[in-house]
Amino acid sequence: MKQSEIKDLSVAELQDKLTQLRKTHADLKNAHAISPIENPLQIRSLRRSVARIATELSKREQQ
Repeated sequence: MKQSEIKDLSVAELQDKLTQLRKTHADLKNAHAISPIENPLQIRSLRRSVARIATELSKREQQ
């Protein structure tokens, strides 16, 4: 998810997206631990998306 897309979302939408991405990230990590997934770079991109959204949420809380 790109930063420009994240800025357009509301706080409630960001929190929903964050929980959804965290669940997806955990599922992918578990699947990769059992048997290698086809594209392991998905894990990295999900982790970075989670960080982007969490950063945006904390930034909005400070304002």
